[in-house]
Amino acid sequence: MGAGHGHHLHFHGHSPVHRLPAHAKLLALLAFVLVVVLTPRTAFAAYAVYLLLVVVAQRASRVPLGYFVKRMVVELPFVVFALLMPFVATGPRVEVGPLHLSEHGLLGAWALLAKGTLGVMASLVLATTTEPRHVVAGLEQLRLPGQLVQIMGFMVRYLEVVTGELARMKVARESRGFQPRNVRAWPALASTAGALFIRSYERGERVHLAMLSRGYTGSLPVTHPRTATAEQWRLAGILPVAALATLVVAVAR
Repeated sequence: MGAGHGHHLHFHGHSPVHRLPAHAKLLALLAFVLVVVLTPRTAFAAYAVYLLLVVVAQRASRVPLGYFVKRMVVELPFVVFALLMPFVATGPRVEVGPLHLSEHGLLGAWALLAKGTLGVMASLVLATTTEPRHVVAGLEQLRLPGQLVQIMGFMVRYLEVVTGELARMKVARESRGFQPRNVRAWPALASTAGALFIRSYERGERVHLAMLSRGYTGSLPVTHPRTATAEQWRLAGILPVAALATLVVAVAR
């Protein structure tokens, strides 16, 4: 087991989940999420089984639970929206203590929270066990449009460069006594955003010219091609196949 480094999501490790090719994990994630989305809202037992499957996959990745849970904060907007649904939805009302909540809103909030949580957890299993550059390579192996894959690849490569530039600009502002405490600070923040955009655009122009001077013709070479063995496909397919079997049993009942 290693330590998380480099990217904010990826956790360096050598578990069986880490060793799976990215394109196999991407297809498994897509199939699992599709099964979850198709599951009826009232199939409560099925959602419990899905949760168990994702937890087993997460533990098989050997990523520390604390490292994993901290990154689930990305789900917060779903949670807030789900909590509001029983109050704003229409239809028959039900009393829960002093509150009068919508029955349809409660059921909708449950479905949103359950499906959103499962989707986020499954996505984090992929993100914490797969380097971003391997995800991009996996998308390329899955025959996504080349231009889209290249855009994503450049975003992965230069995201930390841009955030580092933003951090340096923040330090420069604060060293001059700037503190964004009220709306009067908004013009300065807007100027920072504009300056960051201009610097990023100019950096992109320089990178593009450097690539052209090195023979770039519109496509990038594949430097780390990976194919999945039959055993790896079977391992990647455990999660979606088990979820599909659960859905079939739930629907049959």
